[in-house]
Amino acid sequence: MPAPLMTRRTLLASAAALPIAATLPKPAQATAPMLGGALPPFRRVTLGSFEVTTLLAGSRSVPDPHSIFGLNVDDTTFEAAATAALLPTDAAQFYFTPTVINTGAQLILFDTGLSPDGTTAALEQAGYSANQVDVVVLTHMHGDHIGGLMQGDTPTFANASYFTGAIEFDAWAKMENENFDTKMRPLAEQTTMLSPEQEVTAGITALKAFGHTPGHMAYRVESDGRALILGADFANHYVFSLAHPDWEVKFDMDKPAAAATRRQMLDMLSADKLPFVGYHMPFPAFGYVETAGDGFAYVPESYQLSL
Repeated sequence: MPAPLMTRRTLLASAAALPIAATLPKPAQATAPMLGGALPPFRRVTLGSFEVTTLLAGSRSVPDPHSIFGLNVDDTTFEAAATAALLPTDAAQFYFTPTVINTGAQLILFDTGLSPDGTTAALEQAGYSANQVDVVVLTHMHGDHIGGLMQGDTPTFANASYFTGAIEFDAWAKMENENFDTKMRPLAEQTTMLSPEQEVTAGITALKAFGHTPGHMAYRVESDGRALILGADFANHYVFSLAHPDWEVKFDMDKPAAAATRRQMLDMLSADKLPFVGYHMPFPAFGYVETAGDGFAYVPESYQLSL
């Protein structure tokens, strides 16, 4: 037998037959609290038989980005680049992103953030402990890369050995720098000094990327035919540095050499279509590079490294 048709009259009759409580408005639910903006503290991908995990060791807003980037261009040029990228000109967001590589035989940490707390907290969220780190690699000696090495007089990564560039270490050893003296110098006897093209371990090779600091190095990571570049600070902002490699950056110690390194690295990344991790790129810091006129464009990784 077909179901009876519902008419306006039968609907009203049905409603009238309901208990009174069922027709009353429901009480308002408690309002959910505002929690503020948030980012997950790690992202893990596979690269052949390796696992690569980026760690958000810290983030902060910095005012007046033109006092840091594009020192050799005027306000109008800087503002035009910011506007085209839908970025404000009064502040920029900085990210600090150490990277962990699990080779299956060793857990290798590249750079240590601004402080032990930020890096170890992100490390624990990613499922690791500081005591599990076998090797720490320092790309260069700026404070936001060596800041997590020591907790007072005690090494943060108690079971680790250390690798860094010989040129970088020697240059800073001749300077007066409190961060280097308190964080890196005490670990000198446990540190292996590298030259470009030397390996940290099988599949992880140092690359010359001088200019940001005297011996700044990037690293090529390769496993089972897949490769990724740990770019460190060769480019410090995805628009104001990467997209405009000839713009001078305040923190580059040798600005002409840093600009030449940027172009060389960006040419290689765009030509070879290699993914890279940029220490200061927007978290989770995995991305690609494509050419754009006389410059380049940053392409954030979406799911390519998840396949």
